[in-house]
Amino acid sequence: MRLSLRLRVAAATALGATLVVAALAVVTSVAISRNNVNQLDERLTTASQALVPNAAVLETFLDQLSAAFAVTIRTGDTVRASTPIQLPDLPEGSETVDVDGQRFRVYTTKTVSLVDISIAIGVPAIEAQQVTDEQQRQVIFIGLGAIAVSTGLGWLFGGRAVRPLVKLTRQVSAQPPMPPDTKTGVREADELAVAIGGMLQRVNDAQERTNDALATARDFAAVSAHELRTPLTAMRTDIEVLRTLDLERTQQEEILRDLERTQGRVETTLAALERLASGELSSDSDRVATDVVEICDVAAQDAMRQNEDLDVRIDSVPSLTMRALPTGLRLAVDNAIINAVRHGNAKAVVLSIRRQGTLVTLTIDDDGTGVARGERDAVFERFYRGAAAAKGGSGLGLALVEQQAELHGGRAYFTDSPLGGARLVLELDDRPSPDDSPT
Repeated sequence: MRLSLRLRVAAATALGATLVVAALAVVTSVAISRNNVNQLDERLTTASQALVPNAAVLETFLDQLSAAFAVTIRTGDTVRASTPIQLPDLPEGSETVDVDGQRFRVYTTKTVSLVDISIAIGVPAIEAQQVTDEQQRQVIFIGLGAIAVSTGLGWLFGGRAVRPLVKLTRQVSAQPPMPPDTKTGVREADELAVAIGGMLQRVNDAQERTNDALATARDFAAVSAHELRTPLTAMRTDIEVLRTLDLERTQQEEILRDLERTQGRVETTLAALERLASGELSSDSDRVATDVVEICDVAAQDAMRQNEDLDVRIDSVPSLTMRALPTGLRLAVDNAIINAVRHGNAKAVVLSIRRQGTLVTLTIDDDGTGVARGERDAVFERFYRGAAAAKGGSGLGLALVEQQAELHGGRAYFTDSPLGGARLVLELDDRPSPDDSPT
């Protein structure tokens, strides 16, 4: 069963008031009972002080006193005189006793002037009990009234207390959700509003990132489909020609070679697309301490093994470590060297690594044909092929280089090289680890 906060406040107030009133009622009832008994004792003491000095003549007036008191006079164990209700022999002082099924409050005293005479004066205890019961009923009625008033006040003030929460609920439930008011004057409501505001901001940020990712994915898929459609169409045409025409052996071999080249182009494009998608899925948690010089050295050795007439040199300190994506950084260096060799006909490549503060700069110089000034920005676009680009490329090599530079918090750009070809510059940001940030 779900109860509103306002009702819970009212119920809690009623419960608290009930406990307080019950405790006060018990204490008050005991106090009332004692007070009434004390008053009865005072009445009996006063009557005793008036009657005892006249004990000698008291016996003749017992009939007149029986309407107000029960009186019994004794000498030792012998009853000398008594009202119709005879009180028992009791020690001096006040005491409550049963007499013929009726409770009496009795005050017993002994005379000083007369030898061994005791006088017991009593009144029915029901008189005090009736007064006590009436007063206790009044206490109960007042207590019930106090509980009812407290419950009503709890309901009234509870409504005022939860009003900021009601307002907060309306703001959050609005479409679109409104930024919650963080200055309601109620500390708990303000803290909740701040928490909800932060949550809404994170949700909005996540939604924006999701929308951006979807837009990127749609664009990526559309461009990829467009780029793959051309070679696939050429392959289908070649297959139809082979199937429908009676060609000579040399013609068939030429078409098969064309199919092989086209298939290789499709395979290269798909591999590059896979690497691009993997880069998009990288996160800061994948960054680890990486020796950039070591990665460049391994990439240079591999490039020279694959190209016998290529010379790749490293110009750097022996070691330079930064937080990076090792696989992505190696991919960028490999593509930069391959681009210089394949499309720029470079024979010499120099890799320079420098650090300035948190900025790590990786420069790739070559002695090739270079990149035309008008194409230095366009060559980083996906599937773009420069005017001097060799045939068979996917148009994604430099796009991968730029992607990795951006993933490392930097950028990639072309400029003139002192070797006569192109200079590709990768600026990388060596961000500190979140675990290393000061607390």
